[in-house]
Amino acid sequence: MKRDVYNEQVRKALAYFEKAHIVLTDEEKAAVEVVDFGKNIVDELGLQIVVYVNTEKVCAKEMVLLPHQTCAEHMHVPTNGMPGKEETFRCRWGKVYLYVAGEANTDLIQAVYPKTDVTVFHEVILNPGEQYTIHPETLHWFQGGPEGAVISEFSTRSTDETDVFTDKTLIREVIIED
Repeated sequence: MKRDVYNEQVRKALAYFEKAHIVLTDEEKAAVEVVDFGKNIVDELGLQIVVYVNTEKVCAKEMVLLPHQTCAEHMHVPTNGMPGKEETFRCRWGKVYLYVAGEANTDLIQAVYPKTDVTVFHEVILNPGEQYTIHPETLHWFQGGPEGAVISEFSTRSTDETDVFTDKTLIREVIIED
């Protein structure tokens, strides 16, 4: 991803955090991570993350999804002898379309069909104040609603670098080109 695109995504994310009344330190603002999964269509396939803490046992993050921006389908697998990550998403602002493994519960999903492979369609819609827990090794993907979304994540240790994506062409590493 080009540096100017990265910087623009950070600017957008910071504006969303303000809308949600999420207060960040200057250090946290400088550490916003922009994920594009190596596809360079970050407004459609990607997300913006601030990690507050990630210890051997717990992790806390804030995530921004722009309107209809999708975090690709993946699962959290066992890593270094530890079970895969268990995570709880709590919607702080906007609307989140979350899809998890299980029987499809709608004929027509609310999300815009993403530009990547997806296979799970059990739909969970999160509005501000609502939350959902995703268990380890559960396929899931999620997307911001028409106005985007801000999500707090509370989880066990995050090892995002070992996530297994349904679309094998995706990469989790953020690469910035000047």
